[in-house]
Amino acid sequence: MTVKPITKDDLSALSHLYEELMGIPTDEERMKEVFKSAEASGNYHILGAFHEGELAGSLMGIICLDFVGTCEPFMVIENVIVSDRIRRQGIGKKLMAEIEQIARDKGCAYIIFVSGEKRKEAHIFYEKLGYRDEQVEGFRKHL
Repeated sequence: MTVKPITKDDLSALSHLYEELMGIPTDEERMKEVFKSAEASGNYHILGAFHEGELAGSLMGIICLDFVGTCEPFMVIENVIVSDRIRRQGIGKKLMAEIEQIARDKGCAYIIFVSGEKRKEAHIFYEKLGYRDEQVEGFRKHL
């Protein structure tokens, strides 16, 4: 199993993983446009875990600038997915370790992410990796 940055050639496979994650199809043409912008910014780190040549998992880390205290950046993690077909083989752990290393290399003070309330198995996984549930409320407004 190999973890490496997602390239434009991986986007079709990534859209299938995201459909598994979200239950809705991704507009692949729009995805290609957004990917170009994300790549150009330098603050988006989209990693893929490849098992026997197939994209089996992915996550995205976004470096955010901060204006508080020592003004150190932080990372937000989104779109964490390991395919149902291949879970419990260390893929998620390897993806998280790799994105944490990128965050350290970029000088991030911390990493934050949200996970759906009902994803209890995922919460146990994150806690095993050292993430703490800080009992914060998440808010979202769809526009």
